[in-house]
Amino acid sequence: MYTYEELKAFVENCSRCPLARTRKKAVMGKGNMDSGILFIAEAPGANEDRDGVPFTGPSGRVLDELLEGIGLTRGDIYLTNIVKCHPQGNRDPRPEEQEACIAYLKYETFLIKPKIIVCLGRIAAQRILAPDYRITREHGKFLYRKETWMTAVYHPSAILRDPSKMAEAKEDFEKIRQKYQETA
Repeated sequence: MYTYEELKAFVENCSRCPLARTRKKAVMGKGNMDSGILFIAEAPGANEDRDGVPFTGPSGRVLDELLEGIGLTRGDIYLTNIVKCHPQGNRDPRPEEQEACIAYLKYETFLIKPKIIVCLGRIAAQRILAPDYRITREHGKFLYRKETWMTAVYHPSAILRDPSKMAEAKEDFEKIRQKYQETA
């Protein structure tokens, strides 16, 4: 078994896909590994590539606001991405790039042993929950699989593009708070 630090070293030195050649920094997940709640997005953006930390740009501020609204901070959760390197142009990560990184995500999940997994956005939901997941129709609904509650919510960057989604996101985060309290 590997420790978090050993896994982080693997990620930082990974060259499994072409994204490794264009990244500035690989972005390992960060947060409270004992919290029981795991947030998963699709890939680091340009700010995260620069900083080596998930959600440091404008979408990070939206996430912080949503967490604060339910009495949580980043210190209360663990936050990661499926793909650990930034796809140039902020494009969606390709299936082969997701596949190259999925073992890292699985091991992070093994280390954290979450009671709740929250997918941030369509790409994460389609990889983790179901390939045909429809974020606009299914966001905020929980399913139970392998002793873990799972849901998906709008990605914070989608809220930045369409602020009218914020009200729904707040409702979804309230459901996350309720489920988190139930599983504590």
